[in-house]
Amino acid sequence: MLNRQLSLLALGLAAATPAVLSQKPGSFEDGGDTLVSAMMLLLGNDEKVYILDKSEGNPAQINGHPAMGAVYDIATRKAQVMDVTSNVFCASGMHLPNGSFITLGGNGAIGPGGNIGSVQAEGGGSGLFDETYQDYDGTRAIRILNPCTGDATGPACEWFDDANVLAMQKHRWYSTAEPLGDGSIAIIGGFTNGGYVNRNYPNLDPAYEGGAAEPTFEFFPSRGEAQVMQFIVDTSGLNAYPHTYTLPSGKLFLQANISSMIWDPDTNSENRLPNMPENIVRVYPASGAVAMLPLTPANNWTPTILFCGGSDMPDYAWGNYSWPYINTWEYPASAKCHRITPEPSDNSSADYEEDDPMLETRTMGQFIALPDGTMMVVNGGLNGTAGYSTQTLITTSYSDMPYGMSLASGPVGTPGIYDPRKPKGQRWSNTGLDASEIPRLYHSSALLLPDASVLIAGSNPNVDVNTSTIFPTTYKAEIFYPSYFSAKTRPTPQGVPKTISYGGDKFDITVPAASYSGAANDAADSAAVMLMRPGFTTHAMNMGQRSMQLNNTYTVNSDGSLTLHVAQAPPNSNIFQPGPALLFVTINGIPSNGTYVIVGNGQIGKQPTAAASTLPANVRLDSVKGTGEGGSSTSNTTSNNSSGASHTGPIIGAVVGAIALVGILG
Repeated sequence: MLNRQLSLLALGLAAATPAVLSQKPGSFEDGGDTLVSAMMLLLGNDEKVYILDKSEGNPAQINGHPAMGAVYDIATRKAQVMDVTSNVFCASGMHLPNGSFITLGGNGAIGPGGNIGSVQAEGGGSGLFDETYQDYDGTRAIRILNPCTGDATGPACEWFDDANVLAMQKHRWYSTAEPLGDGSIAIIGGFTNGGYVNRNYPNLDPAYEGGAAEPTFEFFPSRGEAQVMQFIVDTSGLNAYPHTYTLPSGKLFLQANISSMIWDPDTNSENRLPNMPENIVRVYPASGAVAMLPLTPANNWTPTILFCGGSDMPDYAWGNYSWPYINTWEYPASAKCHRITPEPSDNSSADYEEDDPMLETRTMGQFIALPDGTMMVVNGGLNGTAGYSTQTLITTSYSDMPYGMSLASGPVGTPGIYDPRKPKGQRWSNTGLDASEIPRLYHSSALLLPDASVLIAGSNPNVDVNTSTIFPTTYKAEIFYPSYFSAKTRPTPQGVPKTISYGGDKFDITVPAASYSGAANDAADSAAVMLMRPGFTTHAMNMGQRSMQLNNTYTVNSDGSLTLHVAQAPPNSNIFQPGPALLFVTINGIPSNGTYVIVGNGQIGKQPTAAASTLPANVRLDSVKGTGEGGSSTSNTTSNNSSGASHTGPIIGAVVGAIALVGILG
């Protein structure tokens, strides 16, 4: 009976894709009101985005207290509040293999003005509950969400948030989460108390900072007691939200402060790599834009991580938990970019390489991987850092702070596009891109949507809601349309599966002639099938974000349609970890709408693998053309290669997620 219900639900999720675009390329549109300031975003499915905020005095109420969660309907651009029990302020988060999501940790209970909650732990210092905001201590919380479609209300669609039932071993604030190849989650580092940076000054206790730092790691589901990670001790002070990426070997690349390493989660062994050039800090609160470049057949799906912006402030300037020791808003952020391939395919030594600089200095810039193979950087400021404060060591009165509590200045409203396929010196452009008039500084966020546009929201460099300061609490969202929205017609692929396996039989996707223009052979040569994972976005980073091109060959048919013979994912679940993703087909650099898919078997555990897919040779046909309305994208096309694939039965995240939650709690 359950299998029949799942099959019917799978049929119900099929959606028609519009073929004609009407949005202005390079523009921002009104995205509606998010109701809570969007400190965190996640794409729950092809209909809904989920929003999380810290506990603060948002006007939107739920159950008699200010809301700190909402669900946003992509089609209507309207949000409705959701109840979240514990303070999710500066938590981390990640997807699970079945399409569910978890958020991890946060802050203690907070009341009005950012004051410690009215009910405090014995001895004080940490809020357990606040009677006004009605939030509980979130520092050990593990919250689970099974995203819903349609109405998205009711108990099955809400956040499960009860630390008495499900909690981490350690209190964590500003920790990082990264999925492993079996779908489990590594949870790394964090504060237990404090604020601006994770240290006292002078730094006499780099491991624990008198009880304010948490230099350990643990896993979800648990693998036993939390263990100390020496790298977190050694990067003390500037190790909040360490940048973390799973590598094909199953080991993880980590970067914090100016240090880097490869870490084995099974043995807790570390292999240190060269330091970040020029002592540029990219973790919070320097908050550089950091992302893995697209994984493609051309690079043999070898991860390269790109770091841009951040700050080279001297060590003393970062100050302590309370505030920086200089007026950060006067200090220009960096424009420089560096990249590293932690596991080079030629077995050479990993090292940083300077890349093209951004078009401006930027702190709190955020990379969004786009389905045409480019990377967009958005949000942030020209000067300063993330965080907020009522003073610095130099400006000791809040009344003298020129930008309110903000430690940054010079909002950057124009996105930049980075194309990793172009030669050095030509990789950055913002030609034809509008500038947003909304400052997006600390606690801003951005997320790729299924139609290949980008949702941009948030900004709140304030301890509590403040709509009258120079950089206010922001509830207005925007939708940004990249340059490929200049196309008059976009692909409408048919036969896209609902699941992707690791190796196995190929699958076929049909691209109708009416959904592209020009010579069929050229269109087929340009075709690329992209798996895009938008990730869990907070603090100018998208935890878990990945972009991977699947191998494909093609057959050009006499009616002008294209049959793409598509490989499954490479037979290594460390390359693209199990869980939800969007599958796009791009023709001449123009992406289709994304189809929501599950990669892997939907379960935590060793993923089934099969041999890499075998694909037939290309079949070309001269004098055949597409019948779609003409119009070209300004984006370059993604290069195409080959390898094969198959698919399994549908997995519906909301249904399977509910079953999984029962199992976890049981």
